[in-house]
Amino acid sequence: TPWPGNNSRDHPGMIQVFLGNTGARDMEGNELPRLVYVSREKRPGYQHHKKAGAENALVRVSAILTNAPYILNLDCDHYVNNSKAVREAMCILMDPQVGRDVCYVQFPQRFDGIDKSDRYANRNVVFFDVNMKGLDGIQGPVYVGTGCVFNRQALYGYGPPSLPSLRKGKYSSSCFSCCCPSKKKPAQDPAEIYRDAKREDLNAAIFNLKEIDNYDEHERSMLISQLSFEKTFGLSSVFIESTLMENGGVPESANSSTLIKEAIHVIGCGYEEKTEWGKEIGWIYGSVTEDILSGFKMQCRGWRSIYCMPARPAFKGSAPINLSDRLHQVLRWALGSVEIFFSRHCPLWYGFGGGRLKWLQRLAYINTIVYPFTSLPLIAYCTIPAVCLLTGKFIIPTLSNLASMLFLGLFISIILTAVLELRWSGVSIEDLWR
Repeated sequence: TPWPGNNSRDHPGMIQVFLGNTGARDMEGNELPRLVYVSREKRPGYQHHKKAGAENALVRVSAILTNAPYILNLDCDHYVNNSKAVREAMCILMDPQVGRDVCYVQFPQRFDGIDKSDRYANRNVVFFDVNMKGLDGIQGPVYVGTGCVFNRQALYGYGPPSLPSLRKGKYSSSCFSCCCPSKKKPAQDPAEIYRDAKREDLNAAIFNLKEIDNYDEHERSMLISQLSFEKTFGLSSVFIESTLMENGGVPESANSSTLIKEAIHVIGCGYEEKTEWGKEIGWIYGSVTEDILSGFKMQCRGWRSIYCMPARPAFKGSAPINLSDRLHQVLRWALGSVEIFFSRHCPLWYGFGGGRLKWLQRLAYINTIVYPFTSLPLIAYCTIPAVCLLTGKFIIPTLSNLASMLFLGLFISIILTAVLELRWSGVSIEDLWR
């Protein structure tokens, strides 16, 4: 419920700390995790980007207050059903060999309140128990919007540590190559320069670009580094500093009251203006299915994902209980796919430059965005035979013996493929039929 006197569409940013970092313990004396309520600022005339904008605001606030290296993402209608699920994700993400290149660990979606016959196919058994397992053998499952544990560094637009370049993008090192043209050494990564700079420089006022000639070469490189990070992450020195701490945590010298003020600042309406939020970092804007788009961007940078299926479902949520809600959900997914298809992030042409997305993975993403268009040939497939039978005029010539054999072979191969998938995944024929 809204706070008394609060307008849900026009209010300042609000943060309430229920459990802080001191004193909160359970009955057995174990320290309780922090619990913080965040409501980002909303004003008329500003685009809030719905769920994606809310997720990005939460990422910035959590970076300032706790800066944990891993983030659990759950929808509001989901709950933890397996207390050991996060530990299983940590075993993958913190593995020194496997975890270095993992951007997120995705768990399958499971639901409560579904009738025995599952008349609206809410379980999506074929997708979660067949397709996602198959993707796990390529470059990893797609991100489905909930039940996912993220590597924070992947959300910031960095590439995996195993790749030579820390960040892929126009702002990686081009500024430094023009600052130091006389040196033969390759341009130093901005993150390295920024990390070597004095920490107090982060709290200083923004320099005037007109005065850049007054600095020596090293100061000039640090200045451009700071401006590059501010253009990417926004005008918050505390948040920028947190992005460089790969193992997470906040500085010991940090003052809690100052951090709260900074957290309020980063959830302001105008904070993301002229930054890379929603374009290259965080949850990506431009589609109502921001989950598919965000995961696709990460894997284009070279990251891979892992599919984790514990015996006891990790998380459970509520599913649509009537036909209208189910149709609305399916329509929303189709609309998101169409938006991605007509955007610059379409898998048909996006991400070829780096060559870090595997071809089969790209094919899977293409299948994800083009499936709404299959409704057009499906309509023709269903209506044309009926019209031909009613009019007595057939547009398809009589098949020859060779064509009949080819058709029969294709039909049998499709059936055998389905049978093999059923035996491998344990999915029932009824679920496959759905």
